[in-house]
Amino acid sequence: MRQEEIKYSLQNLIHRKLRSFLTVLSILIGVMSIYAIVSFGLGIQDYVDTLAADSGVDKIFIQAKGIGGPGTDSNFYLTGDDIKFIKKIKGLEIAEGMYAKPGEIKHGDEAKYNYVMGFNPKEVEFIFESFGIGLEKGRQLKSGDMNKVVLGIRYMLPDKIFHEAVRVGDKIVINDVFYDVIGFAEEVGNPADDSNVYMTLEAFESLYPDTKDKFGFIMAQAEKNEDPEKLAEKITEKLRKRKGQEEGKENFFAQTFADAIATFGTIFDVINGVLFLIAFISLVVASVNIMNTMYTAVLERTKEIGIMKAIGARNEDIRSIFLFESGLLGILGGILGVFFGYLISSFGGEIAKATGYALLRPIFPWYLTAGCILFAFFIGAIAGVMPAIQASNQKPVDALRYE
Repeated sequence: MRQEEIKYSLQNLIHRKLRSFLTVLSILIGVMSIYAIVSFGLGIQDYVDTLAADSGVDKIFIQAKGIGGPGTDSNFYLTGDDIKFIKKIKGLEIAEGMYAKPGEIKHGDEAKYNYVMGFNPKEVEFIFESFGIGLEKGRQLKSGDMNKVVLGIRYMLPDKIFHEAVRVGDKIVINDVFYDVIGFAEEVGNPADDSNVYMTLEAFESLYPDTKDKFGFIMAQAEKNEDPEKLAEKITEKLRKRKGQEEGKENFFAQTFADAIATFGTIFDVINGVLFLIAFISLVVASVNIMNTMYTAVLERTKEIGIMKAIGARNEDIRSIFLFESGLLGILGGILGVFFGYLISSFGGEIAKATGYALLRPIFPWYLTAGCILFAFFIGAIAGVMPAIQASNQKPVDALRYE
Protein backbone atom coordinates (compact mmCIF):
# COMPACT_ATOMS: atom_id res chain seq x y z
CA MET A 1 0.00 0.00 0.00
CA ARG A 2 1.42 3.38 -1.03
CA GLN A 3 2.13 6.26 1.36
CA GLU A 4 -0.47 8.48 -0.33
CA GLU A 5 -3.18 5.86 0.17
CA ILE A 6 -2.29 5.48 3.87
CA LYS A 7 -2.42 9.25 4.32
CA TYR A 8 -5.76 9.40 2.52
CA SER A 9 -7.21 6.65 4.77
CA LEU A 10 -6.02 8.37 7.95
CA GLN A 11 -7.53 11.69 6.83
CA ASN A 12 -10.88 10.02 6.22
CA LEU A 13 -10.91 8.36 9.67
CA ILE A 14 -9.96 11.64 11.36
CA HIS A 15 -12.55 13.54 9.34
CA ARG A 16 -15.27 11.22 10.68
CA LYS A 17 -14.14 11.42 14.32
CA LEU A 18 -17.36 10.43 16.07
CA ARG A 19 -18.06 7.44 13.86
CA SER A 20 -14.46 6.23 14.13
CA PHE A 21 -14.52 6.72 17.91
CA LEU A 22 -17.75 4.75 18.40
CA THR A 23 -16.46 1.92 16.19
CA VAL A 24 -13.16 1.74 18.10
CA LEU A 25 -15.09 1.88 21.39
CA SER A 26 -17.22 -1.13 20.45
CA ILE A 27 -14.08 -3.17 19.70
CA LEU A 28 -12.37 -1.86 22.82
CA ILE A 29 -15.20 -3.11 25.05
CA GLY A 30 -15.14 -6.60 23.52
CA VAL A 31 -11.34 -6.97 23.64
CA MET A 32 -11.17 -5.51 27.14
CA SER A 33 -13.75 -8.02 28.38
CA ILE A 34 -12.01 -10.99 26.75
CA TYR A 35 -8.59 -9.87 27.99
CA ALA A 36 -9.81 -9.46 31.58
CA ILE A 37 -11.76 -12.75 31.62
CA VAL A 38 -8.95 -14.80 30.09
CA SER A 39 -6.29 -13.22 32.36
CA PHE A 40 -8.30 -14.23 35.45
CA GLY A 41 -8.98 -17.66 33.95
CA LEU A 42 -5.26 -18.22 33.36
CA GLY A 43 -4.54 -17.02 36.90
CA ILE A 44 -7.03 -19.48 38.39
CA GLN A 45 -5.60 -22.29 36.25
CA ASP A 46 -2.13 -21.40 37.50
CA TYR A 47 -3.44 -21.50 41.09
CA VAL A 48 -5.03 -24.91 40.49
CA ASP A 49 -1.82 -26.26 38.93
CA THR A 50 0.26 -24.90 41.81
CA LEU A 51 -2.14 -26.37 44.36
CA ALA A 52 -1.98 -29.74 42.62
CA ALA A 53 1.83 -29.62 42.57
CA ASP A 54 2.06 -28.57 46.24
CA SER A 55 -0.56 -31.03 47.47
CA GLY A 56 0.68 -33.91 45.37
CA VAL A 57 -1.32 -36.04 42.97
CA ASP A 58 -0.92 -39.06 45.24
CA LYS A 59 -3.40 -37.82 47.86
CA ILE A 60 -6.87 -39.33 48.42
CA PHE A 61 -9.72 -37.62 50.24
CA ILE A 62 -12.42 -39.66 52.04
CA GLN A 63 -15.28 -37.59 53.43
CA ALA A 64 -18.51 -38.39 55.24
CA LYS A 65 -21.56 -37.29 53.29
CA GLY A 66 -24.01 -34.88 54.82
CA ILE A 67 -25.58 -31.47 54.58
CA GLY A 68 -23.03 -28.65 54.57
CA GLY A 69 -19.33 -28.99 55.29
CA PRO A 70 -17.54 -31.61 57.39
CA GLY A 71 -18.65 -31.61 61.02
CA THR A 72 -21.90 -29.75 60.45
CA ASP A 73 -24.10 -32.85 60.21
CA SER A 74 -23.77 -35.14 63.24
CA ASN A 75 -25.54 -37.99 61.40
CA PHE A 76 -22.68 -38.49 58.97
CA TYR A 77 -19.13 -39.24 60.07
CA LEU A 78 -16.22 -41.66 59.73
CA THR A 79 -14.94 -43.56 62.76
CA GLY A 80 -11.56 -44.55 64.13
CA ASP A 81 -12.35 -48.13 63.09
CA ASP A 82 -12.89 -46.86 59.53
CA ILE A 83 -9.43 -45.29 59.62
CA LYS A 84 -7.85 -48.51 60.92
CA PHE A 85 -9.62 -50.48 58.18
CA ILE A 86 -8.50 -48.06 55.45
CA LYS A 87 -4.90 -48.15 56.69
CA LYS A 88 -4.84 -51.90 56.04
CA ILE A 89 -5.77 -51.50 52.37
CA LYS A 90 -2.81 -52.44 50.22
CA GLY A 91 -1.22 -49.55 48.35
CA LEU A 92 -1.74 -46.84 50.98
CA GLU A 93 1.20 -45.27 52.77
CA ILE A 94 -0.67 -42.99 55.20
CA ALA A 95 -4.28 -42.55 56.32
CA GLU A 96 -5.16 -39.99 58.99
CA GLY A 97 -8.51 -38.75 60.24
CA MET A 98 -9.33 -35.09 60.76
CA TYR A 99 -11.95 -33.46 62.90
CA ALA A 100 -13.78 -30.37 61.70
CA LYS A 101 -16.33 -28.36 63.63
CA PRO A 102 -17.54 -24.75 63.63
CA GLY A 103 -16.54 -22.92 66.77
CA GLU A 104 -16.84 -19.52 68.40
CA ILE A 105 -13.44 -17.82 68.41
CA LYS A 106 -12.95 -14.80 70.67
CA HIS A 107 -10.14 -12.27 70.80
CA GLY A 108 -10.63 -9.38 73.16
CA ASP A 109 -14.24 -8.25 72.97
CA GLU A 110 -14.82 -9.66 69.47
CA ALA A 111 -16.22 -13.08 68.55
CA LYS A 112 -16.36 -14.85 65.18
CA TYR A 113 -17.48 -18.31 64.03
CA ASN A 114 -14.98 -20.29 61.97
CA TYR A 115 -13.89 -23.90 61.48
CA VAL A 116 -11.77 -25.62 64.11
CA MET A 117 -9.68 -28.51 62.73
CA GLY A 118 -8.15 -31.32 64.77
CA PHE A 119 -5.43 -33.67 63.46
CA ASN A 120 -2.64 -35.98 64.54
CA PRO A 121 0.41 -33.74 65.15
CA LYS A 122 2.75 -36.62 64.25
CA GLU A 123 1.55 -36.25 60.66
CA VAL A 124 1.44 -32.45 60.59
CA GLU A 125 3.67 -32.21 57.52
CA PHE A 126 1.46 -34.62 55.59
CA ILE A 127 -1.73 -32.79 56.62
CA PHE A 128 -0.43 -29.33 55.73
CA GLU A 129 1.08 -30.60 52.48
CA SER A 130 -2.30 -32.08 51.57
CA PHE A 131 -3.85 -28.62 51.88
CA GLY A 132 -0.96 -27.09 49.95
CA ILE A 133 0.11 -24.83 52.81
CA GLY A 134 3.07 -24.40 55.12
CA LEU A 135 3.83 -22.44 58.26
CA GLU A 136 4.00 -18.67 57.87
CA LYS A 137 5.15 -17.81 61.40
CA GLY A 138 5.79 -19.43 64.78
CA ARG A 139 6.02 -23.20 65.28
CA GLN A 140 3.94 -26.23 64.39
CA LEU A 141 1.77 -28.31 66.68
CA LYS A 142 3.34 -31.30 68.38
CA SER A 143 2.20 -34.12 70.66
CA GLY A 144 1.09 -32.85 74.05
CA ASP A 145 -0.08 -29.42 72.83
CA MET A 146 -3.42 -29.40 74.62
CA ASN A 147 -4.11 -25.67 74.86
CA LYS A 148 -2.19 -24.43 71.85
CA VAL A 149 -3.40 -23.58 68.35
CA VAL A 150 -2.12 -22.60 64.92
CA LEU A 151 -4.30 -20.05 63.16
CA GLY A 152 -5.04 -19.25 59.52
CA ILE A 153 -3.17 -16.25 58.16
CA ARG A 154 -6.17 -13.91 58.26
CA TYR A 155 -5.96 -13.81 62.07
CA MET A 156 -2.55 -12.11 61.94
CA LEU A 157 -3.88 -9.34 59.67
CA PRO A 158 -5.77 -6.37 61.14
CA ASP A 159 -9.43 -5.86 60.18
CA LYS A 160 -9.71 -9.24 58.47
CA ILE A 161 -11.23 -11.36 61.23
CA PHE A 162 -10.65 -9.22 64.28
CA HIS A 163 -10.07 -5.48 64.42
CA GLU A 164 -6.67 -6.02 66.03
CA ALA A 165 -4.20 -8.48 64.57
CA VAL A 166 -3.50 -11.63 66.59
CA ARG A 167 0.19 -12.29 67.34
CA VAL A 168 2.20 -15.34 68.32
CA GLY A 169 1.93 -15.61 72.10
CA ASP A 170 -1.55 -14.10 72.29
CA LYS A 171 -4.44 -15.96 73.86
CA ILE A 172 -7.73 -16.65 72.10
CA VAL A 173 -10.90 -18.22 73.46
CA ILE A 174 -12.67 -21.08 71.64
CA ASN A 175 -16.03 -22.10 73.09
CA ASP A 176 -15.02 -20.49 76.43
CA VAL A 177 -11.65 -22.33 76.59
CA PHE A 178 -8.36 -20.39 76.48
CA TYR A 179 -5.65 -21.31 73.95
CA ASP A 180 -2.16 -19.98 73.27
CA VAL A 181 -1.40 -18.98 69.69
CA ILE A 182 1.87 -20.64 68.67
CA GLY A 183 1.88 -20.06 64.91
CA PHE A 184 0.14 -19.04 61.69
CA ALA A 185 -0.45 -21.10 58.54
CA GLU A 186 0.53 -19.76 55.14
CA GLU A 187 -2.05 -18.18 52.88
CA VAL A 188 -4.29 -20.62 51.01
CA GLY A 189 -6.05 -18.02 48.89
CA ASN A 190 -9.66 -18.02 50.07
CA PRO A 191 -11.17 -16.52 53.25
CA ALA A 192 -12.72 -19.78 54.54
CA ASP A 193 -9.50 -21.83 54.60
CA ASP A 194 -7.43 -18.85 55.72
CA SER A 195 -9.71 -18.49 58.77
CA ASN A 196 -9.30 -22.06 60.08
CA VAL A 197 -8.04 -22.87 63.56
CA TYR A 198 -5.78 -25.94 63.91
CA MET A 199 -5.23 -28.02 67.05
CA THR A 200 -4.21 -31.57 68.00
CA LEU A 201 -6.66 -34.48 68.02
CA GLU A 202 -6.49 -34.67 71.82
CA ALA A 203 -7.21 -30.95 72.21
CA PHE A 204 -10.13 -31.19 69.80
CA GLU A 205 -11.64 -34.18 71.61
CA SER A 206 -11.34 -32.28 74.89
CA LEU A 207 -13.06 -29.23 73.35
CA TYR A 208 -15.76 -31.29 71.58
CA PRO A 209 -16.21 -34.48 73.68
CA ASP A 210 -19.42 -35.43 71.85
CA THR A 211 -17.56 -35.70 68.55
CA LYS A 212 -14.84 -38.07 69.75
CA ASP A 213 -14.17 -40.76 67.15
CA LYS A 214 -16.50 -39.00 64.67
CA PHE A 215 -14.20 -37.75 61.92
CA GLY A 216 -15.34 -35.40 59.18
CA PHE A 217 -12.84 -36.75 56.68
CA ILE A 218 -9.76 -38.90 56.21
CA MET A 219 -6.62 -37.88 54.32
CA ALA A 220 -4.71 -40.72 52.66
CA GLN A 221 -1.60 -41.01 50.52
CA ALA A 222 -0.88 -43.65 47.91
CA GLU A 223 2.39 -45.51 47.92
CA LYS A 224 4.89 -44.78 45.19
CA ASN A 225 3.91 -46.24 41.79
CA GLU A 226 0.33 -46.84 42.98
CA ASP A 227 -2.57 -45.38 40.99
CA PRO A 228 -4.56 -43.02 43.29
CA GLU A 229 -7.66 -43.32 41.06
CA LYS A 230 -7.76 -47.12 41.42
CA LEU A 231 -7.03 -46.84 45.14
CA ALA A 232 -9.94 -44.43 45.62
CA GLU A 233 -12.22 -46.95 43.87
CA LYS A 234 -10.82 -49.78 46.00
CA ILE A 235 -11.37 -47.78 49.21
CA THR A 236 -14.97 -47.05 48.19
CA GLU A 237 -15.68 -50.68 47.36
CA LYS A 238 -14.08 -52.20 50.47
CA LEU A 239 -15.43 -49.62 52.93
CA ARG A 240 -18.92 -49.93 51.42
CA LYS A 241 -18.87 -53.70 51.90
CA ARG A 242 -17.56 -53.32 55.46
CA LYS A 243 -20.43 -50.94 56.28
CA GLY A 244 -22.97 -53.17 54.51
CA GLN A 245 -24.13 -50.37 52.23
CA GLU A 246 -25.51 -50.53 48.70
CA GLU A 247 -23.58 -49.11 45.79
CA GLY A 248 -24.59 -45.51 45.22
CA LYS A 249 -26.05 -45.23 48.75
CA GLU A 250 -22.79 -44.90 50.70
CA ASN A 251 -22.62 -42.41 53.57
CA PHE A 252 -19.16 -41.38 52.39
CA PHE A 253 -17.24 -40.72 49.21
CA ALA A 254 -13.59 -41.11 48.20
CA GLN A 255 -11.84 -39.14 45.50
CA THR A 256 -8.31 -38.21 44.56
CA PHE A 257 -7.07 -34.70 45.17
CA ALA A 258 -6.52 -34.44 41.43
CA ASP A 259 -10.25 -35.05 40.86
CA ALA A 260 -11.23 -32.59 43.59
CA ILE A 261 -8.96 -29.91 42.13
CA ALA A 262 -10.20 -30.69 38.61
CA THR A 263 -13.79 -30.22 39.81
CA PHE A 264 -12.80 -26.90 41.33
CA GLY A 265 -11.16 -25.87 38.05
CA THR A 266 -14.14 -27.04 35.99
CA ILE A 267 -16.52 -24.80 37.93
CA PHE A 268 -14.40 -21.77 37.12
CA ASP A 269 -14.02 -22.93 33.50
CA VAL A 270 -17.81 -22.95 33.11
CA ILE A 271 -18.12 -19.48 34.63
CA ASN A 272 -15.28 -18.17 32.46
CA GLY A 273 -16.81 -19.84 29.41
CA VAL A 274 -20.13 -18.04 29.88
CA LEU A 275 -18.40 -14.70 30.44
CA PHE A 276 -16.12 -15.30 27.44
CA LEU A 277 -19.15 -16.05 25.26
CA ILE A 278 -20.75 -12.75 26.31
CA ALA A 279 -17.52 -10.90 25.54
CA PHE A 280 -17.21 -12.68 22.18
CA ILE A 281 -20.76 -11.68 21.26
CA SER A 282 -19.83 -8.06 21.99
CA LEU A 283 -16.92 -8.45 19.54
CA VAL A 284 -19.28 -9.84 16.90
CA VAL A 285 -21.48 -6.79 17.42
CA ALA A 286 -18.36 -4.65 17.06
CA SER A 287 -17.52 -6.32 13.75
CA VAL A 288 -21.04 -5.55 12.53
CA ASN A 289 -20.47 -1.92 13.57
CA ILE A 290 -17.24 -1.84 11.55
CA MET A 291 -19.01 -3.30 8.54
CA ASN A 292 -21.79 -0.74 8.87
CA THR A 293 -19.24 2.05 9.25
CA MET A 294 -17.37 0.97 6.13
CA TYR A 295 -20.57 0.53 4.06
CA THR A 296 -21.60 4.04 5.08
CA ALA A 297 -18.14 5.31 4.16
CA VAL A 298 -18.43 3.67 0.73
CA LEU A 299 -21.75 5.44 0.10
CA GLU A 300 -20.46 8.79 1.33
CA ARG A 301 -17.29 8.55 -0.75
CA THR A 302 -18.81 7.14 -3.93
CA LYS A 303 -17.85 10.22 -5.96
CA GLU A 304 -14.33 10.15 -4.49
CA ILE A 305 -14.02 6.53 -5.57
CA GLY A 306 -15.16 7.50 -9.07
CA ILE A 307 -12.56 10.29 -9.27
CA MET A 308 -9.77 7.97 -8.04
CA LYS A 309 -10.71 5.38 -10.65
CA ALA A 310 -10.95 8.04 -13.35
CA ILE A 311 -7.35 9.14 -12.67
CA GLY A 312 -6.01 5.58 -12.73
CA ALA A 313 -6.66 3.93 -9.35
CA ARG A 314 -7.01 0.17 -9.68
CA ASN A 315 -9.60 -2.03 -7.95
CA GLU A 316 -6.81 -3.37 -5.74
CA ASP A 317 -5.97 0.17 -4.62
CA ILE A 318 -9.56 0.92 -3.64
CA ARG A 319 -9.86 -2.39 -1.75
CA SER A 320 -6.59 -1.73 0.06
CA ILE A 321 -7.77 1.69 1.25
CA PHE A 322 -10.97 0.37 2.80
CA LEU A 323 -9.35 -2.78 4.23
CA PHE A 324 -6.62 -0.64 5.77
CA GLU A 325 -9.19 1.64 7.40
CA SER A 326 -11.23 -1.22 8.84
CA GLY A 327 -8.10 -3.07 9.98
CA LEU A 328 -6.76 0.11 11.60
CA LEU A 329 -10.01 0.60 13.51
CA GLY A 330 -9.71 -3.01 14.70
CA ILE A 331 -6.10 -2.76 15.82
CA LEU A 332 -6.70 0.56 17.62
CA GLY A 333 -9.64 -1.00 19.46
CA GLY A 334 -7.46 -4.03 20.25
CA ILE A 335 -4.56 -2.03 21.68
CA LEU A 336 -6.84 0.17 23.78
CA GLY A 337 -8.89 -2.89 24.84
CA VAL A 338 -5.74 -4.66 26.07
CA PHE A 339 -4.61 -1.52 27.91
CA PHE A 340 -7.89 -1.01 29.74
CA GLY A 341 -8.31 -4.76 30.23
CA TYR A 342 -4.93 -4.82 31.98
CA LEU A 343 -5.90 -1.92 34.24
CA ILE A 344 -9.25 -3.48 35.16
CA SER A 345 -7.76 -6.94 35.76
CA SER A 346 -4.94 -5.55 37.91
CA PHE A 347 -7.37 -3.47 39.94
CA GLY A 348 -9.76 -6.43 40.29
CA GLY A 349 -6.88 -8.66 41.40
CA GLU A 350 -5.90 -6.19 44.12
CA ILE A 351 -9.50 -6.02 45.35
CA ALA A 352 -9.72 -9.83 45.39
CA LYS A 353 -6.46 -10.06 47.34
CA ALA A 354 -7.60 -7.41 49.83
CA THR A 355 -10.83 -9.33 50.47
CA GLY A 356 -9.01 -12.63 50.99
CA TYR A 357 -9.45 -14.20 47.56
CA ALA A 358 -5.80 -14.27 46.54
CA LEU A 359 -6.54 -17.21 44.22
CA LEU A 360 -8.36 -14.72 41.94
CA ARG A 361 -5.18 -13.22 40.54
CA PRO A 362 -4.81 -12.36 36.86
CA ILE A 363 -1.71 -13.20 34.85
CA PHE A 364 -0.71 -11.55 31.59
CA PRO A 365 1.35 -13.78 29.28
CA TRP A 366 2.67 -12.18 26.10
CA TYR A 367 0.60 -14.45 23.90
CA LEU A 368 -2.63 -13.19 25.49
CA THR A 369 -1.72 -9.58 24.68
CA ALA A 370 -0.54 -10.38 21.16
CA GLY A 371 -3.51 -12.68 20.51
CA CYS A 372 -6.11 -10.08 21.54
CA ILE A 373 -4.55 -7.35 19.38
CA LEU A 374 -4.21 -9.63 16.34
CA PHE A 375 -7.73 -10.96 16.85
CA ALA A 376 -9.09 -7.40 16.92
CA PHE A 377 -7.16 -6.59 13.74
CA PHE A 378 -8.56 -9.61 11.91
CA ILE A 379 -12.08 -8.83 13.15
CA GLY A 380 -11.71 -5.33 11.68
CA ALA A 381 -10.12 -6.50 8.44
CA ILE A 382 -12.67 -9.28 7.85
CA ALA A 383 -15.56 -6.92 8.60
CA GLY A 384 -14.18 -4.56 5.96
CA VAL A 385 -13.89 -7.16 3.18
CA MET A 386 -17.42 -6.85 1.76
CA PRO A 387 -17.55 -3.02 1.85
CA ALA A 388 -14.08 -2.94 0.23
CA ILE A 389 -15.21 -5.25 -2.56
CA GLN A 390 -18.32 -3.14 -3.11
CA ALA A 391 -16.21 -0.01 -3.30
CA SER A 392 -13.69 -1.50 -5.75
CA ASN A 393 -16.40 -2.89 -8.06
CA GLN A 394 -18.00 0.48 -8.71
CA LYS A 395 -17.76 1.78 -12.25
CA PRO A 396 -16.20 5.26 -12.56
CA VAL A 397 -19.09 6.64 -14.66
CA ASP A 398 -21.78 5.45 -12.22
CA ALA A 399 -19.77 6.62 -9.22
CA LEU A 400 -19.32 10.14 -10.65
CA ARG A 401 -23.07 10.39 -11.29
CA TYR A 402 -23.97 9.30 -7.73
CA GLU A 403 -25.85 11.96 -5.74
